[in-house]
Amino acid sequence: MQAKNSSAKQKGVRRAGASFTETGRRAQIVAAAIEVIADVGYHRASFAKIAERAGLSSTGMISYHFDGRDDLMREVVTEVLRLAEGYLRPRIEAHRSYAARLRASIEGNLDLCAEYPRHLAAITEILVNLRGGEPGMVAFLDTTEANLAVQVEQLRKAQRAGEFRDFDPWVMMRAIRAAIDDVVRRAAHDPGLDVRAAGRELADLFDRATRSA
Repeated sequence: MQAKNSSAKQKGVRRAGASFTETGRRAQIVAAAIEVIADVGYHRASFAKIAERAGLSSTGMISYHFDGRDDLMREVVTEVLRLAEGYLRPRIEAHRSYAARLRASIEGNLDLCAEYPRHLAAITEILVNLRGGEPGMVAFLDTTEANLAVQVEQLRKAQRAGEFRDFDPWVMMRAIRAAIDDVVRRAAHDPGLDVRAAGRELADLFDRATRSA
């Protein structure tokens, strides 16, 4: 046990002072993991397949940078969330009205799915297969709930401003999130699905559901 703890500490030291090359290698491994998970699924995404996709000489390179499979999967989830944040925030903040921001959020989520289908397929695979107590799932759920709370507060502000009608903001936001997630799941199994059109349809639907009469 002491040897294991020592090894973990050494990895922590390496990562704290990670060089540009090491940071780039981690990003390379994460990108390869996303591709492999999207191609073959969560359970078949072995270190051997990921190393091959990343052009690494051995799986030891993955073990050097990540403390096992859960650590790598957690990093994949973090990377997809980072991508989504960078993609969506400017689109939403470009609008001033709450209705326009809600539309930009809904359409943006599904435009993201259209532009980065493998990222969304990978995170869907991971989250379907992670168990409730695993660090990756806990981190994702915590982030999701925090994001939902922010979005719920935006709905409340829109109601106070008179743009949106009276409704339960938590119920509405969970309905919006569930509708978006359903399209993402369908897209993973139906490459012909027009997710951008689905985004516009959902935006129209929830625009009618939220606006003041």
